[in-house]
Amino acid sequence: MEGRTFTLTEAKQLLPQLEEQLLAVKKEKEVLVHSHGEIKKASANAQANGGSFAGPRYIRALEHISDSVEAIQEMGVLVKDLDVGLCDFPYDMNGHVVYLCWKLGEPEIRFWHEVEDGYAGRRPLETLTESEG
Repeated sequence: MEGRTFTLTEAKQLLPQLEEQLLAVKKEKEVLVHSHGEIKKASANAQANGGSFAGPRYIRALEHISDSVEAIQEMGVLVKDLDVGLCDFPYDMNGHVVYLCWKLGEPEIRFWHEVEDGYAGRRPLETLTESEG
């Protein structure tokens, strides 16, 4: 969905789906963290036909994370940081694209920033020059 922009209303409507996908990613990342030591041992023993019961679980977790990220991207949402659940929604502000910015745990979209500014340049939504509900 390259080039897609959102209205504020459209972006807000996607938050429940987005939250669901990001929470699924967090859950699967926990599986990766808990399995990491076992996977590292299996990898070190690979030359000696080593193996691990954690391997299939680890691979499933990676697949689930990939599926969730793909689902988010298919919505047209830009994932900026999976660890904190940071996402941007391209928004057309009078012919100039900026990003509506939302982070997992925030109750609603309250910030925006210029494309090149990133998270550090977040500004309150009220400062957008074009108002929309």
